[in-house]
Amino acid sequence: MTTPAAPQAHQQPQPEPRHGLLGYYESPIPIRRATLGDAIASEWTKIRSVRSTMWTLGVMIVLMMAIGLMSALLIAAADTDLGGEPVVALGFFGVLLGSICVITLGVLTIGSEYSTGMIRTTLTACPSRARVLTAKAIVFFLLAFTITAVTATLVAVAQTAILDGGVDSGSVWLRATVGVGLYTAALGLVSLAAGAIIRHSAGAITVMIGVVLLPLVLAMFMFSDSLRGLQRFLFEYSIPNQLGALYGTGVTDSGPSGWESVLLMLGIAAVAMGGAYLALDRRDV
Repeated sequence: MTTPAAPQAHQQPQPEPRHGLLGYYESPIPIRRATLGDAIASEWTKIRSVRSTMWTLGVMIVLMMAIGLMSALLIAAADTDLGGEPVVALGFFGVLLGSICVITLGVLTIGSEYSTGMIRTTLTACPSRARVLTAKAIVFFLLAFTITAVTATLVAVAQTAILDGGVDSGSVWLRATVGVGLYTAALGLVSLAAGAIIRHSAGAITVMIGVVLLPLVLAMFMFSDSLRGLQRFLFEYSIPNQLGALYGTGVTDSGPSGWESVLLMLGIAAVAMGGAYLALDRRDV
């Protein structure tokens, strides 16, 4: 007698997977590795969309224009002889005060992300810390250079038209526009590096303002003969004297002159950025 076979379980037919519903979904958006260009685009979006950029650069433009034009108008009204000094040198004080705005923006470019915690989101989206800092440096440097050089050129043109005392040589104009733009932007890079190292906006801004003003102030109160060498060094290499050298109106007759000031500040910026790369790479956020 044969045992009846056990009934087989009823099997439901499985539906065939259809592309786009149950099958593997493939995004139509091309997937590629992130590049430095993507980081630069991101940093440009950030720096142009925050109010601090508009306020700091706006105040810088107002200071440069107002002080430069006011100086030219006062000299024209008093009919004062410049004594052979270049007309464009009247823009020195406006650029010196405007550089504080560039310092502030340089610190805020990275310091504000630490104060708000946004740096964690930035480094999550772009894990390469060197790429993030490089993108910030490129965007900030180009922006600061362009705004400073263009504003300095407009001020120089207006001063020349107001005083009508002849046109300065091309080398003087180049230093007073392109050279001043490069120097100020490099000083801003030092500020950006300070913000990355200190990681506190107010503290980094205070340190940078001290770097700009303190050497000159200290040198003015060094009356001892034993301090003459240090006093001369502080005068010669203070930032106001280096900036004035680009206009041919430095505090002292010695020290950096002309384009030497730009090269010196670019070298300092390179060293400061090197320290910022090390700090960002070796410390946690």
